[in-house]
Amino acid sequence: DKPSVENAVFRSIIEGTNRAIALETGEVDIAYDIEPIDMEIVSGNKQLTLLEEESLSVAFFGFNTNKKPFDNVKIRQAISYAVNSEDIVEAVALGAGIPANSSIGPKVFGHNPDAKFYPQNVEKARRLMTEAGYPDGFSTTVWTNDNPLRVQIAQILQAQLRQIGIDMAIEVVEWGAYLDGTSRGEHDMYILGWFTLTGDADYGLYPLYSSSTHGSAGNRSFYSNPEVDRLLLAARTSTDQEERRKVYALIQDILQEELPIVNIYWQFQNVGLQKAVQGFELAPTGIHNIRDVKFES
Repeated sequence: DKPSVENAVFRSIIEGTNRAIALETGEVDIAYDIEPIDMEIVSGNKQLTLLEEESLSVAFFGFNTNKKPFDNVKIRQAISYAVNSEDIVEAVALGAGIPANSSIGPKVFGHNPDAKFYPQNVEKARRLMTEAGYPDGFSTTVWTNDNPLRVQIAQILQAQLRQIGIDMAIEVVEWGAYLDGTSRGEHDMYILGWFTLTGDADYGLYPLYSSSTHGSAGNRSFYSNPEVDRLLLAARTSTDQEERRKVYALIQDILQEELPIVNIYWQFQNVGLQKAVQGFELAPTGIHNIRDVKFES
């Protein structure tokens, strides 16, 4: 049948606050990706509706495991114990996220809800630093692009890691140079995100952790583990979904022990709407279908 809306105009409004303003003023009917700082404004406006739910994306920071001291798993575990992901969710995402125990969240096939989660434990982190031979800590650098949320994450991590003697400088790198430099392994640590577009664990784990994807293909931690490689391939080629689920659970158990990446939180997605907009539904992929959208007179 013919859609009820005759024409749809798509506009790219890059600055998040400007998207929220355009929605408030009625300049647009639907605005994707309302920034955390603007969400309360939208949700508190009686003329607007804010739809929000968990997405398929994760915010994380990773280590260049080819560089000392990040080749030492105890250092990676110490850093994970030093981090308070709940504080990051509240301060950066303003509650729009869930602390993560994996690169793939509950909406992704193969998610392991029982994979190890690292609650903040500064004393344990300090013990691990001592066991690794760094009782007085060390200096390092984290790379991020100019995404304001990632810069805020870096600032919070900087303060949290200072508690265990790690002096972490923040280097904000232009996006193209960031991708190029991290693909070549020029970084110590890096902040990034991943979106499991297919909703299947293969897309969420293989690019980030396979030895065959070092660098620009996704594995910017340069992590290698023959057993993980074997399991990733086995799950990728199996047609038995229950078997795949078990294999992916095992992979996540291994990754949460070895920690080439520290997963901070699973991100929510949102869309702001004029109250008159009806029939809009969020798609887990973030690719929303507006065919059934109608306007209530």
